[in-house]
Amino acid sequence: MRKVLHIALREFIVTVSNRSFIIGLLVMLALIGLFAVISPHVFNLRDFKVVGDVRIIDPTGVVVPQLNASLDARRIAVRRAEQARVALDSVPAEVRQLAGARGETALQAALGPVPDLRLEERPLQADIQEEKTWLTEKNADRPHLALIVVHQNAVTLDPGELRYGTFDLFVAPNLDDRAENEIQQSVRDALINARGDAQSLNRERINAIIQVPRVHSVTVTVGDERATVRGLNIALPLSVAALLFVGVMTGGQALLTTTVEEKSNRVIEVLLSAVSPMELMAGKLIGQMAVSLLVLGLYIGLGLTVLTSLSLFGLFNPWLIVYMLIFFVIMYLVFGSLMMAVGSAVNEMREAQGLMMPLMIMQIIPWILWLPISRNPNSMLSVFMSFLPPVNTFGMLLRMASSAPPPWWQVWLSIGIGVASVFVAIWFAAKVFRIGLLMYGKPPNLATLIRWARSA
Repeated sequence: MRKVLHIALREFIVTVSNRSFIIGLLVMLALIGLFAVISPHVFNLRDFKVVGDVRIIDPTGVVVPQLNASLDARRIAVRRAEQARVALDSVPAEVRQLAGARGETALQAALGPVPDLRLEERPLQADIQEEKTWLTEKNADRPHLALIVVHQNAVTLDPGELRYGTFDLFVAPNLDDRAENEIQQSVRDALINARGDAQSLNRERINAIIQVPRVHSVTVTVGDERATVRGLNIALPLSVAALLFVGVMTGGQALLTTTVEEKSNRVIEVLLSAVSPMELMAGKLIGQMAVSLLVLGLYIGLGLTVLTSLSLFGLFNPWLIVYMLIFFVIMYLVFGSLMMAVGSAVNEMREAQGLMMPLMIMQIIPWILWLPISRNPNSMLSVFMSFLPPVNTFGMLLRMASSAPPPWWQVWLSIGIGVASVFVAIWFAAKVFRIGLLMYGKPPNLATLIRWARSA
């Protein structure tokens, strides 16, 4: 046992003290932080201002005044304030309290400066093709943005009609989406007001009729109720699966790489003169598992910090971390031991690609199915995936992180199946590891590995 611990300690120290490991661990966080800082400047998110001329052909005669009012800077500011209020009303109360008065200001700032749009009415007999040519003219001071052609029945219905007409919109080449969206919203606003005036209804009364506010739902589980956070039921299972995948891949890939390198450099022969193959395999597994737990713990800590800062920690079940660690150990031992078996059977990393393909497919399957599992955690597919080794760890964690967690007996049954798969994987990997370490030459295929396991 002492030799196993010595090997595990060596694996841990060598890995965490490696410069590439430290860079790989921190580079993603650095990139995320850098992107958050520079993206507003790179993508011109806040300083973009819509400026230009818009032409309109209005056979109704009543849309132009309404559109002029809709394009007024004060009307746009009021409309944006209303959009910000609606957006804040849709988030949890805890987040609104945390944001305070800054929330609405930040949302309006994200929309950018108020547009400067000038409307020009064209005569009804104007040639639309010539008006389209106007869009291609270059004007540095006032760009030509769009041509609006209102339908004859856009405001009042002809006898027997049940549906209003709308409008045609022709835009200049490469018009920014934000400019087009602002024009579309202004025209819709003008049409609604014009139709309301035609029916002797003001805008406030129309809004009172058509607007139904979104209520905050409450998720009810067995013995518990909690406020529903939109997006959390999707984001949380995905985050849990991502943490599990990153942890397993960090340790598993390191086991494969170090085993191949030690074998190709003949270091493995020196090690086997001091320890048995089983002691070497156990030590490397434990050492790299400690490294993966370190990485997993760091990302879990960062995730909990974010939830706490947003006052959403109360929506997270802390027991999920405990079960995540249990399932991580199970999954790591399964895939880590199999990756070590692959590493012991080949002489170079490029030879390992074919044998690694089945393992990669097994880890990708839960990512393909995470959305249907998290949305319907009690479906036949979800239950089947949570009991199918070796991907049952992914399937069960996705169900546990959903809004309808499975019964506890299913959780522990999945853990039992996982433990059994660990024994099978380690038994198979030990057989292959014992033979493959000192085998050189042509790399074996999967059938040869199975034959090794049966004969060892």
